[in-house]
Amino acid sequence: AFYMGIPDAQVFAFGPPAIPGLGTGAGFTMMLQDKGGNSIDYLSEQATKFIAAANERPEIGNAFTTFQANTPQRSMEINRDKVLKTGVDLNDLYTTISAFLGGAYVNDFNRFGRLYKAYVQAEPQYRQNEDQLSQFFVKNRDGEDIPLSTLISVKKISGPEYTYRYNLYRAVEIGGAAAPGYSSTQALDALEEVAAEVLPFDMGYEWSNMSYQEKAASGSGNIVFLFALIFVFLILAAQYESWTLPFSILLGTPFAVFGALLFLMIARFFSETFENNVFTQISLVMLIAMAAKNAILIVEFAKMKFDEGMSLVEAATESARIRFRPILMTAFSFILGIFPLVVASGAGAEARKVMGMALLGGMTLATLLGVFFYPMLFVLIGKLGKYEQKRDAEKLQESNN
Repeated sequence: AFYMGIPDAQVFAFGPPAIPGLGTGAGFTMMLQDKGGNSIDYLSEQATKFIAAANERPEIGNAFTTFQANTPQRSMEINRDKVLKTGVDLNDLYTTISAFLGGAYVNDFNRFGRLYKAYVQAEPQYRQNEDQLSQFFVKNRDGEDIPLSTLISVKKISGPEYTYRYNLYRAVEIGGAAAPGYSSTQALDALEEVAAEVLPFDMGYEWSNMSYQEKAASGSGNIVFLFALIFVFLILAAQYESWTLPFSILLGTPFAVFGALLFLMIARFFSETFENNVFTQISLVMLIAMAAKNAILIVEFAKMKFDEGMSLVEAATESARIRFRPILMTAFSFILGIFPLVVASGAGAEARKVMGMALLGGMTLATLLGVFFYPMLFVLIGKLGKYEQKRDAEKLQESNN
C-alpha cells in the first residue's frame, strides 16, 4: 500500500520470464507501432483504446503499458543575446548546466587497491526546481560570476519520458498476461483480433521478447513429433528388415499420448498449471520411445516364435505371456523414476510437474493397454501383410528346390 500515497503512481506485479533475458517478465509483449508518423498524443490515444478493448476480452487477464505522453517536464531555453552581452562562452554555459544538473565525469583514481571514477554534480537538494538555478554561476571572459537564472528561462511542458523505436517506427510497449484458464496462444490470438478491430490503417503491431519466439516457433511441436515417428519407423524397418512390422509397434503410440493428455486433464481439476505447453510436448516425444520399447519387448519375441513355425496368434499369445513380467518391471522402474517430478517443489517445480504428470499418464496407460493390444496389433499387421502366406510360399519354394 506504499504506492497509494504517491500521486499518479503505477504498480505492476508479474513473474520472471520463462527464459532469462527474453523480456523483463512473464506474459506477452506487443509493440504498437505508429507507421503514419503521427504525434505522440495520437500514439498514446491509440494505445489507450487498444488496451481498453483488450482488457474486455475474456482471454486477457490484464494488459497495460508504462508509456505516458503527459509526463511533467521542464524545457530550458538559453537567451543567446544575454549570453553575448555578458561575455559568457556558450561551451562554458553548456558544461556548467550539464555538470550541475546531470553530472560530469572528471577522472579516475586508485584507492585501497581499487579504481574509482570521479563525477561532479550538485547535491540533490540544490536541483529540485527551476528557482534554484540562481544558485549556480558561470564565469564570463572577465572572470565575473554570472548566475544561470539570468541567461536561462525555464518553461513547464509535458511529454513522454521516453519513446521506443521498433523497426524504425515510434512504438509503445504493451505487456500483460493471459487470464486464468486460457493459454498464451489464445491470448495472442485475442490480441490480434483486437488489433484488427480497433487499430486504424496507419497503426500496426509486432511481437517482442517471448511472444516473438512463441510466434516464430508456433506449430514446430507437431513437426518434431512427426519426425520422431518417422525416424523411429525407419530404425525399426531397418532392424526387422520389414516395412510393415514397425506399424505393430508404432500403433501403440496413441495409447501413450492419450494417457498423457488424460492425466493432465484430470490434474487440471486440482491445479491450472497442468496444461499442454512445451514441457508436455517434450514428454510426448519421449513417450514415443517409451511406448515403442514396451511394444518391442512383445513384438520382437513374437517374431522369433513366428519364425520358429508358430502361427501369428500362437506367437503373439506366447510372447505376451513370457514378456509380461519384463514389461511390468521396465514400466514400474520408469514410473518410479519420474515420480519425483510429479511431486517436485522449489524453483522450476511447475515445469517438472507438468512433464512428470504427462510421462506418468502416458506410460501408465501405454502399459495397461499395451500388454493386451500389442499382441493384437502384431496379429493384425501380420494378417494384413500376409506373413503366414509368405512363410508358406517360402517353405514351398525351398522344398521344390
